[in-house]
Amino acid sequence: MKRLIVATSNPGKLKEMQEYLGEGEWELQLKPPELEIEETGDTFLANACLKASEVARSLSSWAIADDSGLEVDALGGIPGVYSARYGQTDSDRIERLLRELGDEKQRQARFVCAIAIARPDGTIAAQIEGYCPGEIADAPRGSNGFGYDPIFYVPSHRLTFAEMSPELKRSVSHRGLAFKAILPQLDKLM
Repeated sequence: MKRLIVATSNPGKLKEMQEYLGEGEWELQLKPPELEIEETGDTFLANACLKASEVARSLSSWAIADDSGLEVDALGGIPGVYSARYGQTDSDRIERLLRELGDEKQRQARFVCAIAIARPDGTIAAQIEGYCPGEIADAPRGSNGFGYDPIFYVPSHRLTFAEMSPELKRSVSHRGLAFKAILPQLDKLM
């Protein structure tokens, strides 16, 4: 079994990554909670690389990290790398985004997910970004998912992420597309 340290202390993220990577091939472990890594990058990819590299080097093990968020065209890419810090709660973040968009008619947006894999010495062995284009809905819809899912509308499916089944969301989401693209690279590395 191949071991990867996931550069997070969040058990939910570990479970989600395991779903994308499949059962049995990789033994995923959370990084120790005392190993804190400040996300100082100005892009999702920079933050993913920073987290993977620091965890790998600190633990002398292969590590995987992701960083993701929402970019809204009419707001110049905001909230971007600050997506998780755009408010105290998911509701706060959604309300703020809708308030700042106001009556704007151009509501194009995209979710971005960057994934990086680092060798035990901290060098980056693989990196990828996945994108899901969509629009910001006028109001929240659906009860699945988390974060901005209730307002992220995917026109090709006529649903918000929060209205999609977990299986459909995994197949069309930024994170699903990024993992699908990096899996062949990961197989070759380890």
